[in-house]
Amino acid sequence: MRHLDFSPLYRSTVGFDRLLSMLDTSSSQDTPSYPPYNIERTGENAYRISMAVAGFGESDLTIEAKEHVLTIKGERNQEAETGEVLYRGIAARAFERRFQLADHVEVKGASLRNGLLHIDLVREIPEAMKPRKIEIGVSSGESRQIEATVN
Repeated sequence: MRHLDFSPLYRSTVGFDRLLSMLDTSSSQDTPSYPPYNIERTGENAYRISMAVAGFGESDLTIEAKEHVLTIKGERNQEAETGEVLYRGIAARAFERRFQLADHVEVKGASLRNGLLHIDLVREIPEAMKPRKIEIGVSSGESRQIEATVN
């Protein structure tokens, strides 16, 4: 495996700390694979994370969005088993999954259907950052001079 060293970029860039930290952490190989999930684009500025959480109920799941990080935790309450389990193929272990959110991405809602947790996200770009058209004024033929002082 190849490990990338981002320290030269930290020395020569300003304001990209978060991006470089995300690249550094994503290159590590200890990312968990449970539970499986999909990320899909549902519109121009809309996304959905679908996570397979079979065996977990709404009370067993916690979703938190804080400082550009979406954290999903699942911890199942151990119920009294009524019979002897011969084979356990449905995982019921606790998990914590984190997703880095881009600027202006907000969580709009979550639902649990058929063993899938769906989290809807929307990127809402502020009006000040949206492109705007600049009108070109018609010149009346006279030029205006900006005040200048000659010493």
